[in-house]
Amino acid sequence: MKRCKPSTPRTLLTLALIGLAWSPAASMAQQRDADQPIHIEADRLDLDDIAGTAVYTGDVDIRQGTMRITGDRVELRRNAAGELSRATARGERAYLEQQPDPDQPVVRGWGRTVIYHAAERRVELIDRAELHQGGDTFDGGYLEYFLDRRVVQARAESEGVEGRQRIRMTLQPER
Repeated sequence: MKRCKPSTPRTLLTLALIGLAWSPAASMAQQRDADQPIHIEADRLDLDDIAGTAVYTGDVDIRQGTMRITGDRVELRRNAAGELSRATARGERAYLEQQPDPDQPVVRGWGRTVIYHAAERRVELIDRAELHQGGDTFDGGYLEYFLDRRVVQARAESEGVEGRQRIRMTLQPER
């Protein structure tokens, strides 16, 4: 079966954001996100359909269901199949949030760079990184969070991190 390439900005964006919320390992909550309308605010859009990129600049705010990405610049990349492969948000405080499941608290992440790897459902928070879920918090130079496995890896120093930013965390008692 031959796949058609998206030919309009709306089609590319729809595929990209559906990829954000819906991957093979995605939960029912993320499937519901994919069925929600997409709301985007930005000052500028540069779309390259052949390269599979959409770059939004100027106080970007992208929302779909429980998923939200903000930054001064947000770039969406898709693979050859037209599915989202990576979303990168940059800014003084780029931001990503999603509620993994209705019975779990919202995951919120900040950094000067926030990278969402769709296939692995993995988030990288780089430089002045923060991750919050419920009352648990992690801060440091570099944080990596695997959404499905609920695994956090943290580093005080990493590529793209300005200076040494010690790891701090607060973990709430299990209930």
